[in-house]
Amino acid sequence: MDSLTQVVLGASVGEAVLGRKIGIKAAIFGAIAGTIPDLDVLASPWFDAVERLMYHRSITHSFLFFIIASPIFGYLTHKFFGKEKDTLKDWTLLYFLGFLTHALLDTCTTWGTQLLFPFSPYGFATYTVFVVDPHYTVPFMVLLIIALCKPKLSSIRRKLNYWALGISTFYLVLGFVFQHQANTVFKKNIASMGVEYEDFITKATPLNIWLWATTFKTEEGYYTGFYSIFDNDDKVNFRYYPHHHHLLDQLPPNEKTDKLVYITKDFYIVEQNGKELMIKDLRFGTFDGWREKEQGKFVFTYHIIPQEDGSLKYTETNYRFKPSYEYLKAYAGRMFGKKQN
Repeated sequence: MDSLTQVVLGASVGEAVLGRKIGIKAAIFGAIAGTIPDLDVLASPWFDAVERLMYHRSITHSFLFFIIASPIFGYLTHKFFGKEKDTLKDWTLLYFLGFLTHALLDTCTTWGTQLLFPFSPYGFATYTVFVVDPHYTVPFMVLLIIALCKPKLSSIRRKLNYWALGISTFYLVLGFVFQHQANTVFKKNIASMGVEYEDFITKATPLNIWLWATTFKTEEGYYTGFYSIFDNDDKVNFRYYPHHHHLLDQLPPNEKTDKLVYITKDFYIVEQNGKELMIKDLRFGTFDGWREKEQGKFVFTYHIIPQEDGSLKYTETNYRFKPSYEYLKAYAGRMFGKKQN
């Protein structure tokens, strides 16, 4: 999730653990704990595109890190900022829960979180919430701020914080419920087309859990489609992408190419542009894909560029779309069931 959301979640967890003992400092250090796992991005300048993808959300998002780092951070914080009322156990629990909830929230998004690193590089992802979702963050933040304005021993402060945690968690649970509802519709439609598929993913679209996008993997390509829980009918119009995976056969064997394919979880298409090959990540799909007559641009494209010395260069293109008011209005309409052409 985005940094603000992780700060809010961490602060709320810190308040729940130590708020009654040390007041506002619990939320401050909780926010710090909620931020620490994402500091792995500071290592990005030393990695190429593939190494960055493999490293992000790995060691600092793993159970091993939580177990080892929590008592270290807890000890240091207790030593320099502790009071008589709090204990090393309290601080260790604050950091452990701050790290854990950060990683579990990230796991609900699309990217993939390596919870079992270094024993497994698999990125766990449920695809049930978008990386930025104000429906999750704003109510959570408002309730937390109100809570922190109350005296530290006030019962209403503790209740407001629990309400903040409860409502935000309920929203995440709704994501699983709506994803299941969308999956039922998607499977019904793909079956009516007589398509035999090998696997599929269904993910929340930007800023909400009402509009869902799916990708069905077949032997020769992928079918993508959209469905809102507010749609008046269950009709889904799919777009087909041939995968062209065979184009990768022209490249010399390379571990980084294999890692790139692994990262996409086999949801990718390959296109050729001269000598360059482009791997387009279908997990994130395209902007404007919800507009049935527009293909849109892929959010993440990875470029494999053969060099004169026979090596391969890997780069990444991240399409950053700046929406207009008209676009946002149309997108909001699609979220709430107004189908677009």
